[in-house]
Amino acid sequence: MPRHGLAGLPNLAHRRDGTILDDRPASPYTARVNRAIDHVMRHLGEPLRLEAVAAAAGLSPFHFHRIFKAFAGETLNDFVKRHRLERALRLMSHAPRRSLTNVALDCGFASSSDFSRCFRQRFGVAPRAFDLSSFRAGRGEALAAVLADSQPAPSPYTVPAGANPDGFTATLRDLPARTVAYVRVHDPYRAGAVPAACERLMAWACARGAADGPWLGYMWEEPEIVALRHCRYDVAVVVVDDAMPSGEVGRFEFPPMRVAEVNIRGDLALEARAIDWLYKTWLPASGCLPDDQPMFEAWHGRPYAHGSAHFELACLLPVRRG
Repeated sequence: MPRHGLAGLPNLAHRRDGTILDDRPASPYTARVNRAIDHVMRHLGEPLRLEAVAAAAGLSPFHFHRIFKAFAGETLNDFVKRHRLERALRLMSHAPRRSLTNVALDCGFASSSDFSRCFRQRFGVAPRAFDLSSFRAGRGEALAAVLADSQPAPSPYTVPAGANPDGFTATLRDLPARTVAYVRVHDPYRAGAVPAACERLMAWACARGAADGPWLGYMWEEPEIVALRHCRYDVAVVVVDDAMPSGEVGRFEFPPMRVAEVNIRGDLALEARAIDWLYKTWLPASGCLPDDQPMFEAWHGRPYAHGSAHFELACLLPVRRG
């Protein structure tokens, strides 16, 4: 299965009386924990201390430790270690010629032996002995089951590496730094979760005259690597520098980046094949490596402007030279 876009997930769930069931309500600590997560993701390849992450959340280390575990379901140390290992799996998938020592250092491990020890603790084998293909296939089956529930009789989501029946073309673009306001969705493959977040951010943006800015969707994890319950998706809108989000609406500043862009107009399966083609076919032949920034989608116009069965958007893969 591809590293799937979320634009085509089911519409909002409804009660029997027809009213909308909103996504789970935000905790008073949502914004603080999201700021901590943002700090971790910006600095994942560097040493991370509890005090620095707690400061990003505006909490004391003692209170932050308890709040983060209650919110995330794991300690900060476990969260950081898991994300470093998942980033390592991503590099092992898409940059197979990169040495494991370089992978370890790029992902924030102190040494290759530290990486191997943590890897063995989590997966039961050393990195060199890990069956990455089978692991990804298992995760892909879990995703396929979720997508099958939401898409009656879908057209194929994947094509073999090297094939391009849809005639996709990728364009390399250099994007400037941008600041976005976002609503974060944890476990985004829950029915209705992403559309509900879009509606809440749209209401926030409309009230501030920002609803016609570029709309983006950031896929922080690959569901072929990360369990669906641990995936995160940010629905986002580009804002001016002085916009100050509050409550569950967060703010993230992305650096300038180079992206490979594929534009699509079609259904969910077409978007999925475009992302799959970028990773399987275009990336290995491009001389590029995936960057540390998340894959994202950029709507042409507002989210769901054409309903939930047809999408007009760009799939963008951040890359750097190999």
